[in-house]
Amino acid sequence: MKQDMIVILDLGSEENPRLAREIRALGVYSEIHPHDITAAELDALPGVKGIILNGGPNRVVDGVEIDVAKEVYNYNVPVLLADHKGDKPWPADEGERKTALSNFVFDLCGAQPNWNMENFIADQIELIQRQVGDRKVLLALSGGVDSSVVAALLIKAIGKQLTCVHVNHGLLRKGEPEQVVSVFRDEMDANLIYVDAVDRFLDKLADVTDPEQKRKIIGAEFIRVFEEEARKLSGIEFLAQGTIYPDIIESGTKTVKAVKSHHNVGGLPEDMDFALVEPLKMLFKDEVRACGVALGLPESMVYRQPFPGPGLGVRCLGAITRDRLEALREADAILREEFDKAGLAGKVWQYFTVVPDFKSVGVRDNARSFEWPCILRAVNTVDAMTATIELIDWPVLQRITDRITHEVPGINRVLYDLTPKPVGTIEWE
Repeated sequence: MKQDMIVILDLGSEENPRLAREIRALGVYSEIHPHDITAAELDALPGVKGIILNGGPNRVVDGVEIDVAKEVYNYNVPVLLADHKGDKPWPADEGERKTALSNFVFDLCGAQPNWNMENFIADQIELIQRQVGDRKVLLALSGGVDSSVVAALLIKAIGKQLTCVHVNHGLLRKGEPEQVVSVFRDEMDANLIYVDAVDRFLDKLADVTDPEQKRKIIGAEFIRVFEEEARKLSGIEFLAQGTIYPDIIESGTKTVKAVKSHHNVGGLPEDMDFALVEPLKMLFKDEVRACGVALGLPESMVYRQPFPGPGLGVRCLGAITRDRLEALREADAILREEFDKAGLAGKVWQYFTVVPDFKSVGVRDNARSFEWPCILRAVNTVDAMTATIELIDWPVLQRITDRITHEVPGINRVLYDLTPKPVGTIEWE
């Protein structure tokens, strides 16, 4: 079904994601595009009913104030200019913002509220079938929300043409590789290949301290593993990925500085042999979950704890060592177990441990110890673009602290991260 669209052109605003989400909340699809889009490129977008020029603090690039082409101002749909002088693009009050947007989207643009998951799924199935035809697709199935929803969508679209590969890179949480195999191979009857690549990844990451380099190494090595698996299989031409909209936005645009690179955005080898299938790349995280529910996935899978593509690699800060990685894995398991006991597992959006690559003095068994600290982080968010801190009761924090410091070798301190996003990001690296 053809869906109406409102296009947001990025003129340096930091509120583009919020604006896109607010329009989608009205039932109308929206996308963010660069300011230098041409009329021909706009013509190629389906169902455009209106354009919002969204300016902001990043409008001056290299000393020059950017603007859209004259042909865009004269495009054949209503064009709204917002925040050109640094004023707020919409009223601060939520109700007033919704009214202002509704007036533009529905009254001025005449858009229809036909954006919903059923229509999205139907459109994506058609697009996937058109792109793939009778050929085969390879999917990295971590068992996280994004890859699980991609798998369900691809199975619905192309069935047995999909081969799922679960790579154990040594950076997964405790018990996770076993759980992925059990759920997907045994319960969902997926065509699943398990690859034990622990030594391969950890050897590549040895002595690498820069987080961006770690992400790129992990992303590149993932593709190498898939290429090797593809050579064992006949006819693999496509690689499916669980790229979602915040991944793309955070990796930077022409007017917004990159927050961090993502392993599936820009970190892929140039000689990659696959064409990409990325059916979720225009969805925010909560929309991915809604898509999973609409596809019939169990809630335990759809609302599973978010986990970054590089896994514990970006939580074992600095150069990864096997002993510190194992301490991180054990501490994370304790945190998850205690959150579950305290009734926080379904309440908190994301919670995890971080172990940095420095040590502090402590006392253990009446002797001086020199061991790592463990940092706890628990945040709530809707779309992963902003996040607030969960206020944990002291008895819960004290129980977690006692268990980690007594049960995990090498850790003698536990800290709680109180930093929201912004100014911090959800992950430490």
